[in-house]
Amino acid sequence: MDQFFNDMEKEKPIRFTSLQLKVATDNFSTLLGSGGFGAVYKGVFNDETMVAVKILHGTSDKRIEQQFMAEMGTIGRVHHFNLVRLYGFCFDKNLRALVYEYLPYGSLDRFLFTQEKKLGFEKLHEIAVGTAKGIAYLHEECQQRIIHYDIKPGNILLDSKFCPKVADFGLAKLINRENTHIPITGGRGTPGYAAPELWMPFSITYKCDVYSFGMLLFEIIGRRRNLNVEVPKSQEWFPRWVWMNIEKNGDIGELMGTCEIDEGSRETVEKMVKTALWCVQYRPERRPLMSMVVKMLDGAAEIPQPSNPFEHLLDHNSTIVAAGVSSSTWTDDSEPSSSVVTDQSKWFALLLSPLHRLQ
Repeated sequence: MDQFFNDMEKEKPIRFTSLQLKVATDNFSTLLGSGGFGAVYKGVFNDETMVAVKILHGTSDKRIEQQFMAEMGTIGRVHHFNLVRLYGFCFDKNLRALVYEYLPYGSLDRFLFTQEKKLGFEKLHEIAVGTAKGIAYLHEECQQRIIHYDIKPGNILLDSKFCPKVADFGLAKLINRENTHIPITGGRGTPGYAAPELWMPFSITYKCDVYSFGMLLFEIIGRRRNLNVEVPKSQEWFPRWVWMNIEKNGDIGELMGTCEIDEGSRETVEKMVKTALWCVQYRPERRPLMSMVVKMLDGAAEIPQPSNPFEHLLDHNSTIVAAGVSSSTWTDDSEPSSSVVTDQSKWFALLLSPLHRLQ
């Protein structure tokens, strides 16, 4: 840990004492949220700077240190408008905490999944673009690539102008750019958002974040959770329903009606749907770079017609077979190229798919 702190001194985060944080949070009196990582409290410093103080909890000191180092070692090294800002930390004997900027509107899920807090579709599109820019910075502009591993609405925070900030780097990892594939032990991420390869005993790439962003994008489009058993059965898993609906009807008309989206947003919805379908392609090499995702959402790049991302879920009676599908893949320069993909573990993919795990 001493070497870690020596390295972090170069990044200039402030080291707070436990007493300073106790005073700033009024003895940790205003809880903003909690989870397996610990709890987040609202605080105010003497200069009226508002902060969110994340108190780390865990099953062991080792787990707490791992989470601390993951967050400090990633978000503590980078600065971008669409990433939550880390002010500093506390590493006292009885308190391990991270001090972040306070974002008054909380997480995006509050505005997607509750009836009383709804945002207009154009604002949601802006949030999607800003989130994509933050992830693209992590993947492509940092000195070392950062894989977030847990992109989802609950980890996208909104400031006073509803600008998105990617947050919660507890699972994040720094990767040297020459390492294209990374071995991992144990599942990372959240079922339903995590890419299929994260549940398999294979090396993974940063494209797992692209998949998670695609699942997030579907929830932004539908303003609903991707898995919802309270809707008609055909619509229970929203991403697949979107694909099947477009394949059947040839356009997004029914989608817009079901999701109650104004006709004036049709062009924006079409871009978002096509982009989401590319992002959640089963094979990582089919998914675009996040910088290309930004261009696709912004209208700065033409979006090719996506191939079926759920072909591995089709049963043996389907007229579409997963093996030997001719499709497009995305090369390093983000241009789609033709290739033939053979799925050698169809049954295994079905067993471990996000749909199966959530049912």
